[in-house]
Amino acid sequence: MLKKKIIKFPDNIKKMKPKSFFSGYFKTLEKTINEIDLNKIEKIYKILNSTIKKNNQIFVAGNGGSAAVSNHLLCDFNKGIKLSSKKRLLPKVISLSSSIETITAISNDISYDEIFSFQLENYIKKNDCLFLFSSSGKSKNIIKAINFCKNKKIKVILVTGFLEKKINKNYKVDVHLDLNCKNYGITEDLFSSLMHMIVQSIRHNYQKNGVL
Repeated sequence: MLKKKIIKFPDNIKKMKPKSFFSGYFKTLEKTINEIDLNKIEKIYKILNSTIKKNNQIFVAGNGGSAAVSNHLLCDFNKGIKLSSKKRLLPKVISLSSSIETITAISNDISYDEIFSFQLENYIKKNDCLFLFSSSGKSKNIIKAINFCKNKKIKVILVTGFLEKKINKNYKVDVHLDLNCKNYGITEDLFSSLMHMIVQSIRHNYQKNGVL
């Protein structure tokens, strides 16, 4: 099986006019979308949907822009799914990226590498799951969170932007979706889109009419 060449934008250091840059950005975004493995998205959907139905917790985390996506997921799942299902589904989503007080306390007193795993020690229960967003996939706090959950036999979903295959074989997760695109903006655009796709598909099963 041939290894896909990683998608890069911009792929040279030549100065581009704004309009040309915008056009290239959209073309790269479209190319990245067309290469996404929909089967993996469906697997992610099934894990999250099952976790909600079983009344278990979904933990979500990321750094930087991925932290913003994590917090947005908390909002859309906890409110949107609850309302669309007329309270038949009551998602329990906890963003490990949401409390600046907790994050700075752990990073200052212990280690930034443990900002997620330390919180998980307090909350995690059997049959919960962890949903991680990371452009590079190499952040030590992401890796520590994965290892903590796997030791507890907790399901882990990892979505990355450009994690090399030679590295990702060592990541023991239940589903790993890599976008194969080395551009942080495009990667984070698609993190947000994936989150919206999944939450809307769950809501759609309960809401025949109305705007999602």
